[in-house]
Amino acid sequence: MTDEIRSIPRPLVRTNQWVILLSVTTALLTGQIWILLIPLAAGLSGLLFNFNPVMRLAKPFLKKKPSDYIPEDHSQQQFNQVIAVVCLGLGLISFLLGWNVVGYIFTLMVGLASFIAILGFCIGCFILFQWKRHSHQRSLR
Repeated sequence: MTDEIRSIPRPLVRTNQWVILLSVTTALLTGQIWILLIPLAAGLSGLLFNFNPVMRLAKPFLKKKPSDYIPEDHSQQQFNQVIAVVCLGLGLISFLLGWNVVGYIFTLMVGLASFIAILGFCIGCFILFQWKRHSHQRSLR
């Protein structure tokens, strides 16, 4: 049995982040909330079937071998994707129920998180790190 570390090339992760950011921005600016289905469906597909269509469409545009790029941890990206899917799903459902303030809160949270990640700080990574740290400290008591 091998302890293979799965990774995703950073440009593919960035592409996914840009799709989330642009979809959220476009949906909120135009009022076309159905646009949120694009990153939501891609994220769900990635989580359920390990096939993210956004990353798959971007992969042929890589100029180097995937292993030549800075790797992003697959399990960390899955955790981040869970957060994004939950926020996008809750945002979309809220808009459909007419709870616009809640819809804006959830969609703006995921849009802001993707923008901050593009700038270089991963909020999901920070949350997971803090959770693991807290769990470890609890196990020592």
